Amino acid sequence: MRRSRVGCATGIRDGATRITGSFGAAEARELSLLINGGALPVPVETVEQRTVGPTLGAEAITASAWATVVGTALTAVFIMVVYRLMGVLATVALLCYGLVSYAALAALGATLTLPGLAGFVLAIGMAVDANVLVFERAREEYAARRRPSTRSALSAGFRNAFSAIADSNVTTLIAAGLLFFLASGPVRGFGVTLGIGVLASLFSALVVTRVLAEYAVGRAPVHRRPGLTGIATTGAVRERLTRRDPRLMRRPRRWLALSAATLVLAGSGIALRGVQFGVEFTGGRLLEYATTAPADPDRVRSALADAGLPRAVVQASGDSGLTVRTDPLTRDEEAEVTRVVRDLAGGAEQVRDELIGPSLGAELRRGALIALAVALGAQLVYLAARFRWVLGSAAVVALAHDAVILVGVFAWLGKPVDGVFLAALLTVIGYSVNDSVVLFDRVRELVRKAPEVPLADTVDRAVLQTLPRTVNTGMGAAFILTALALLGGSSLGDFALALLVGLAVGTYSSVLTAAPVALELDRRTRTGAVRSRRT
Repeated sequence: MRRSRVGCATGIRDGATRITGSFGAAEARELSLLINGGALPVPVETVEQRTVGPTLGAEAITASAWATVVGTALTAVFIMVVYRLMGVLATVALLCYGLVSYAALAALGATLTLPGLAGFVLAIGMAVDANVLVFERAREEYAARRRPSTRSALSAGFRNAFSAIADSNVTTLIAAGLLFFLASGPVRGFGVTLGIGVLASLFSALVVTRVLAEYAVGRAPVHRRPGLTGIATTGAVRERLTRRDPRLMRRPRRWLALSAATLVLAGSGIALRGVQFGVEFTGGRLLEYATTAPADPDRVRSALADAGLPRAVVQASGDSGLTVRTDPLTRDEEAEVTRVVRDLAGGAEQVRDELIGPSLGAELRRGALIALAVALGAQLVYLAARFRWVLGSAAVVALAHDAVILVGVFAWLGKPVDGVFLAALLTVIGYSVNDSVVLFDRVRELVRKAPEVPLADTVDRAVLQTLPRTVNTGMGAAFILTALALLGGSSLGDFALALLVGLAVGTYSSVLTAAPVALELDRRTRTGAVRSRRT
């Protein structure tokens, strides 16, 4: 609820207050009347109202829980198969991460919403990524015979991977902090959960995994059989890359042409079909129904147009459900929408009702855009300071590339860009930045060792060395996201779809967009900034 003016100095602060609780529609209307006619000498306007029926809430919780359990279990199995004993210990550390994150959220009294779940999923991916980075660096050390034992190789792996882990987590923490302080609503919830998850993932990877792994490799049975550790092998991906030795950066402009063509395709979807903003950003009413039988959205849309609601947007929701998005409705218009849906579906139950006033929608949209822009700017400044402007700019270009493509895919599919989509977009940006940071951290390391080598050859070598980590991390995240898509139900469908598309695009762009952009920027400047300033 929002007041228009308070004359005293100790009135409602910041122009707004919030009343929460379990209210029915009639109780909410009565509360509004009591406030208008009671002790507050100000007009009161409802700017946001959300009602989630118990059926939808219980189904969403159950589906989310099952999807998270199954996805995390599949990820754990994958890590154990690839990294053997180290994978088992990383799984134990991942469970510790989950307990620490849950305890922190419980201590803060935070409510886990869908955007919060997005931050949790991203933090799981970062926890897995940190372990994979360490294990792959340890494999490199052992395979090159620079370390005589798996224990020394593991210690070198933690030491060499630390800078990449630190940079990727710092950039994510910068974004999480700015989103919390500058944004509101679902974006702020994403920032809170992501910040807690990042700190917990750092603890699990750099403390729990390290203590367990160093203890295990020091035991006599493991010391005598190094193959058990998973470090004494190069892995299938690295073996294939070493055997074929592809020169991916031999012609970087062909990858840039492919990225440009993809951007044109995504941009045409935005231009031709337009972006359908959800009620969070435009204001309006969203009604969701669980129907007795599947209903044709086109028939419902036509019936609502005949009933005087031509701007209603009707979409299928799950196997037997419908969502109706409209402008703000009166009680009679709401009753008419419910009657139309029930008549055409043979019965329906309203399971969700959201009302966002236009002023709040504009505020949420403006706050989200400002927070996102400032977060990206802060990440660019940090990356430019750590990697110089050529590599930092290339990372941000790849990030923008992923964001445009994801928005274009949703435009072509006619899906709404709402708070759920924004949470998914922020998660995709996090994955993209982490991948680019890992690649450019390796470029920086190789340049320091051999500054006389042409940058194109250095980047090509860095891509091949980091590709096993990129593939294994992507596979681990894909298991969780696929479980969310298949088991998460209608409430998580669009969210999981956005994350899967973003994961595929982000994995591609971090290698075949960011690296070619860096080479092109370095070639055009002709300053050799990356090499001469000892990146």
